[in-house]
Amino acid sequence: MNGTEITIPRTVIQFFESVGKHSLFFTQTVKWIFKPPFDAKNILTQMLEIGYKSLPVTCITLFFTGMVMALQIGKAMDSLMSGSSVFIGSAVSIAMFRELCPVLTALLLSGRVGSAIAAEIGTMRVTEQIDALITLDANPIQYLSVPRFLACLVMTPVLVVVTDVVGSLGGAFIAYFNLGITIDKYVENVFNYLGVMDFLTGLFKSVFFGIEIAIIACYQGFNTSGGAEGVGRATIRAVVASSMTILISDYFLTYLLQFIE
Repeated sequence: MNGTEITIPRTVIQFFESVGKHSLFFTQTVKWIFKPPFDAKNILTQMLEIGYKSLPVTCITLFFTGMVMALQIGKAMDSLMSGSSVFIGSAVSIAMFRELCPVLTALLLSGRVGSAIAAEIGTMRVTEQIDALITLDANPIQYLSVPRFLACLVMTPVLVVVTDVVGSLGGAFIAYFNLGITIDKYVENVFNYLGVMDFLTGLFKSVFFGIEIAIIACYQGFNTSGGAEGVGRATIRAVVASSMTILISDYFLTYLLQFIE
């Protein structure tokens, strides 16, 4: 072999190490879901924090996104063919249900919820509260990661369903006041062209996005070091990594779903 060695860049090695560590953490979290004791109160608290308290930011954002979509697409449709903006309801709803609602909701959650989870668990790590849990014979993954994982898994799809409706209402608002399309025509067009797969596609993606947000945020929190500065770094890593993972996985999920339809 002439003594030639293939050198793998350190960055590539670190990437695959990170993927492996996150996968092991995910496996450990799933394993502890099915082991007693089951802390229902903690899970409900996290569902309230992740789901209910995220409603204002997600609903406002997606309502205005629906308005922007209707404004842009409606004007473009009329410029190509006069009167074609009557189909704006299906155009906006399909885009919102399939892509914009699941992706934007997940990105908002990664910023609001992912950062909070990483900061909270990271603070517990640097203040040795996690070590105290181990001393008290409580598993930190079961106590801290599992409730947040289950809450994200359940509440992300729920929020996407809500933002689907809110985003479509934003489109209806612009259709009525700016494009002169009556609400009944808008709704009729939505129901005529929006299929079950359009709804299920966004819902399917949101399940994966919820898992990614929870696992990445909890992992970064558990691996925090370096005091308050380390908590800040962990929070930034959680938000950046989860946001990138959401956008990258969205492509692959969209590609795979093409074979199902």
